[in-house]
Amino acid sequence: MTGAAAWLLLTSGAHLGFQLTVTLVVYPALADVGPDRWATVHDTHSRRITPVVGIVYLGLLAAVAASLLSGPGGVGTLVAAAGAGWSGALTAIGAAPLHGRLGRGHDPDLLRRLLVVDRLRLVGALVGAAGALAAL
Repeated sequence: MTGAAAWLLLTSGAHLGFQLTVTLVVYPALADVGPDRWATVHDTHSRRITPVVGIVYLGLLAAVAASLLSGPGGVGTLVAAAGAGWSGALTAIGAAPLHGRLGRGHDPDLLRRLLVVDRLRLVGALVGAAGALAAL
């Protein structure tokens, strides 16, 4: 096992754990918040989770780049990169803008869309972790 492959597995596993926690715990709790408390809860959520998102995704991006640049990594490395890319893209073009709009007020339709985007990010995290495991 190369260092890059081990790093890819570690960061993909961390990403999957983070994403499972968001999908199964954090977002359902956020979805249960009514309009009367929404602004405070959403603002607190955004403030607390942003640094964690940055750490997880920057580590994952660095590990994917190192794995791709370290030489032929095989199909597993490519699958891991695709899963990470899928989740990262959905975060940038889906979840982040939806959170921005939800920061202006409670909107059940936007919240439903956020939950769908989030489940799709979970698919990417699962694919990424499976690819990283296969890359070993």
